[in-house]
Amino acid sequence: MDVLLIGGLWLDGSAWDDVASTLRSLGHHPVPLTLPGQGDGAASATLDDQVAAVLAAVDSASGRPVVVGHSAACALAWLAADARPEKVAKVVLIGGFPTGDGKPYADFFEVRDGAMPFPGWGPFEGPDSADLDEEARRALAAAAIPVPEGVAKGVVRLTDERRFDVPVVLVCPEFTPAQAQDWVDAGEVAELPKVKHLEYVDIGSGHWPMHTQPAELARLLADAAEEA
Repeated sequence: MDVLLIGGLWLDGSAWDDVASTLRSLGHHPVPLTLPGQGDGAASATLDDQVAAVLAAVDSASGRPVVVGHSAACALAWLAADARPEKVAKVVLIGGFPTGDGKPYADFFEVRDGAMPFPGWGPFEGPDSADLDEEARRALAAAAIPVPEGVAKGVVRLTDERRFDVPVVLVCPEFTPAQAQDWVDAGEVAELPKVKHLEYVDIGSGHWPMHTQPAELARLLADAAEEA
């Protein structure tokens, strides 16, 4: 099965290299995406450009793909379910949640010269980065691609209620499944309380399991694909 892999802020498709290798060994076809403005040099890219790139990958997939979003890109994976509810077999969200309709995509950090650079490790101290050693931190920061302002401040638009019929797996890295379920049950996160088929899966990692637990993450994604 095709498994579309969408990295979060500052990541390009190469972030999935180790996960993709294991997924292939497990019999699946990983498709890591390098989004407009996050690895292709398009500094003026917008959120609409990134959504279009994801939908193009969905449309060109063999059969009904699993769409995987990491961190902020959980919103992109969910936008794919909204735009193609009949085509997306399952959505997997890693360490993040969908953004609600009418909300900014990822207006989280300071924008400088038209882009939002990686802000350093200060905002991610604690469970997010506890499993990253100094070498890994340096490598991630050095590879981080500033996110165009038109992406970060783009507004999410959701239009099709059929998105709630698409099964969702929430992979819980720096938080536990119990915590996530409490947030969903309390209505503290957008969209997920209305999802009809929602599964919580634990992974013992920080916020970037594609770097710290790639084999385990690939196994979880393979399980999700096989269940789909």
